[in-house]
Amino acid sequence: MTFTPTLSTEVPIVFGDRKMTMGKYVNTAASTGGNIDTGLSICERLILIPTGTTVPAEAPAVNETLPIDGSAVTIVTGIARDGDWVAFGKSA
Repeated sequence: MTFTPTLSTEVPIVFGDRKMTMGKYVNTAASTGGNIDTGLSICERLILIPTGTTVPAEAPAVNETLPIDGSAVTIVTGIARDGDWVAFGKSA
């Protein structure tokens, strides 16, 4: 039951005082989500994109009220579903 998020080193992309970061999340066994470290000081939007060879039965969801202070944002996914994420917010 492991949730592993990663932050891409190819970004961030900065737009004035806003920043875009992205990465991947991987669930193993019966894991159904966890915290994504967005690398932002305030996360204003988080887009979750499920990946895999089948259509997920449940869409992944952000389990926070945005915007949120800090870089950790909790998400909920289907069992063992992986995906990509893109976050927008204020620079750290």
